[in-house]
Amino acid sequence: MNKSAVLHIPTSQYAFPMAEDVFVIRLRAGKGDLTGCSLFYGDRACTSSPVRFSSIPMEIRFQDALYDFYEVTLHPCPRRICYYFALTCGEEQFFYYGGDFHSQLPDLILEDGFVVEGRSEYDQYPYILRSEVITPPEWYLHSVVYNIFPDSFADGPAALSGEAKECPSPDGTLSRSILGGTIRGILENLDYIQSLGADCLYLNPIFKAEEYHKYDIVDYFHVDPCFGSDEDFLALTTQLHQRGMHIIIDGVFNHCSWHSPMFEDVVRKGEASPYKDWFYDLTFPVLRPEKEDQIPSYACFAYERKMPKLNTSNPEVQEYFARVGRYWIEKFHVNGWRLDVANEVDKNFWRRFRTSVREADPDAVLIGEVWENAEVWLKGDMFDSVMNYDFRKHCRDYFAQKQISADGFAHRMTDMLLRYPFQVSCGQLNLLDSHDVSRFYSLCSEDDDAWQAAFLCLCMMPGVPSIFYGDEKRISGFKEDDYRKQMPWQESHEDLKCFVQDVIRIRKEYISPLDEWTVLHTDSESDFLVFERKGKHRIRVLIHMGKGTVDARPFCDGGLLLLSRNASGTLIKQNGFLILRMP
Repeated sequence: MNKSAVLHIPTSQYAFPMAEDVFVIRLRAGKGDLTGCSLFYGDRACTSSPVRFSSIPMEIRFQDALYDFYEVTLHPCPRRICYYFALTCGEEQFFYYGGDFHSQLPDLILEDGFVVEGRSEYDQYPYILRSEVITPPEWYLHSVVYNIFPDSFADGPAALSGEAKECPSPDGTLSRSILGGTIRGILENLDYIQSLGADCLYLNPIFKAEEYHKYDIVDYFHVDPCFGSDEDFLALTTQLHQRGMHIIIDGVFNHCSWHSPMFEDVVRKGEASPYKDWFYDLTFPVLRPEKEDQIPSYACFAYERKMPKLNTSNPEVQEYFARVGRYWIEKFHVNGWRLDVANEVDKNFWRRFRTSVREADPDAVLIGEVWENAEVWLKGDMFDSVMNYDFRKHCRDYFAQKQISADGFAHRMTDMLLRYPFQVSCGQLNLLDSHDVSRFYSLCSEDDDAWQAAFLCLCMMPGVPSIFYGDEKRISGFKEDDYRKQMPWQESHEDLKCFVQDVIRIRKEYISPLDEWTVLHTDSESDFLVFERKGKHRIRVLIHMGKGTVDARPFCDGGLLLLSRNASGTLIKQNGFLILRMP
């Protein structure tokens, strides 16, 4: 037995509740190593001694390049669980608990019948508290998100002027726009967004700021004048909710503008300012450097001298932004927040922010911008979701750059999904591109078939799909000015739009958020991948990225389908399965 490969971690993504009476347990083992794996579980507080255990065989649910991942779902299950594993490898047999291998169980029964109790040595889940059952808001799990960069989208029905403008304010700040997008423009194009199948908007920052991107916020309580008015935004949220849609807005709380009232006060008053502890690493007197190569006397976001870093561990700062979070929910009825640079912000800040937001709306969603493994932020006390840039990376390497095989792609997706409890993985905001990265269509060398295959995975994999504005119109661009370019309203791209609509419609009709995901087949030589979502319905997706043809008959319930290279990339449905005919 390859003991070094065996792993189980209690109270983690290896042992978690999905409901008060549903519990999932996983165990990792070397690939192809075990010949048997069973779980023994019981009530850790039962009155009998020793504990009465029930047994259930575990099955391999996932595989990657090195490991088999065994899984079992207990339903119903004890609220208080103790458990161990019985592992077999040929003639070898061991009990596995407490992170070690044992030849016998810890209970010792003496000759006179006295039992030396060993229940505390088993693996434990002390009590399934309903407050610890982590589940993202139900509406969010069912959403298809359309991400809009407001300056670049629209200022009228199917129109954007592309004209820059400046809006001076009485406080002396100057708001800028490059392309002229407005809140009213978004409102006037809701029919278009809804026609794609999207039912949730995610807007990049809308608050009063100086630069066109609005990540240097001056005023957290008002809409930027270049985008319109607070009344325009309320009209947008009202119309969205009347349509049964939702809206998520961007919260930038790691840093602010160097012309924000709080930072202005520090510059003006120095150490006498009541805000002197609101910012990181201030050196007095605080000076705003005029040139980019000058070193500021304060910490900044990514060395952007115009964006001083806030001291988010300060309770006053936490209370201020907790009020901001609550304000936009109570006054404008937004449905959640996407939280910028979330991994650089104090974790107690996020706990306080979550409490305030959830008091205002228990169904509000919180999505952190965390590019790496976000396990520490997804324990139920901070975020419900994060932007899943790893999903994008794996799709880039497989569909666009062709740096990995079908095997490698399946293994990466498996490892990504196993990072978190399954319902948490199903709430990750999956994306192919955003305002911070090159357009996926460009990474695909503007190959429609590769983009369509990636988009199919975006909509059919576990997670909430996010579409960046204009993807359905083949927006391209490697650099910031390009991938944030003007929405090409006058270009039709009806073929790609129809593809997007079809895929989203099939997702909504046939897939539930928590449906199982299983890789059925990979063939790296022919670059052929087959995976399945299974719940009330069963959707099977076949993707062929290689040359020549592959025989898909084993995966079509007897139906014949040979996937050959062609330029159409069309969707067809056969025998109840969804099949992508790929190039």
